Amino acid sequence: MWYHHSRKDDSEVIAALSRLAGELPTKGFEVYYKRLRREVHNWNRKRILRVYRAMNLKLRSKHKKRLPARVKNPLEAPNALNEVWSMDFMADVLSDGRKIRVFNVMEDHNQEALAMDVGLNYPAKKVVETLEHLEEETGLPKTIRCDNGPEFISRTLADWCKRKRIELRFIQPGKPVQNAFMERLNRHYREDVLDAYWFNDLHQIRTLTNQWMEDYNTKHPHSALGDMSPREYKDRFGEEFLPETNIINEKLLNLELS
Repeated sequence: MWYHHSRKDDSEVIAALSRLAGELPTKGFEVYYKRLRREVHNWNRKRILRVYRAMNLKLRSKHKKRLPARVKNPLEAPNALNEVWSMDFMADVLSDGRKIRVFNVMEDHNQEALAMDVGLNYPAKKVVETLEHLEEETGLPKTIRCDNGPEFISRTLADWCKRKRIELRFIQPGKPVQNAFMERLNRHYREDVLDAYWFNDLHQIRTLTNQWMEDYNTKHPHSALGDMSPREYKDRFGEEFLPETNIINEKLLNLELS
């Protein structure tokens, strides 16, 4: 039998669609087709659609948000209170399978746990609320170190820190050692509380967390602090370094508004 063997070369169409898929990952066939027509290609709609379907471009995965480049900063204990704080999230589950999150805030100077808040969810708005409560109690720091979690890179937290003149210092992705002070606190808390007990509700874990935080701040000896607890070190050496961060921020804000 004799028959005609088609010799179609779609390499140019494939290359053009691959380029558009990389440049415009959220768009579909109609946008790609119109753009190719604007580039004055002589391919008709049926050919482009056939190649588009053969490449399975309709099934491509959702694109990920690109983070700006993060600079590696040396991890050094600050010489005064309210210079640098660290914050991070931890996760666990209740006995009924519900997921919980624990938001931790730490003073890097004397390594005191400033806040350990537990909730079923913890959006950026609640992060700001926790920091505002700490502002009333201890003032605010000049810098906050954190990872690249969605709550920390959100516009809500960024705008609040800008108003308060606080620098957000992000660690590099996949480098938790750059936030080692907080990671050590998390390890102690997980070993003593999260991995040691089975919780039925939020009240149980909040009660035990508050007890653990008070014991950690008042009785836990730190070798870096001369075997003193964070509160003991703060009472003995910290008050003379305590900057009036909150007052300074308010004065700067008033000058800017005026």
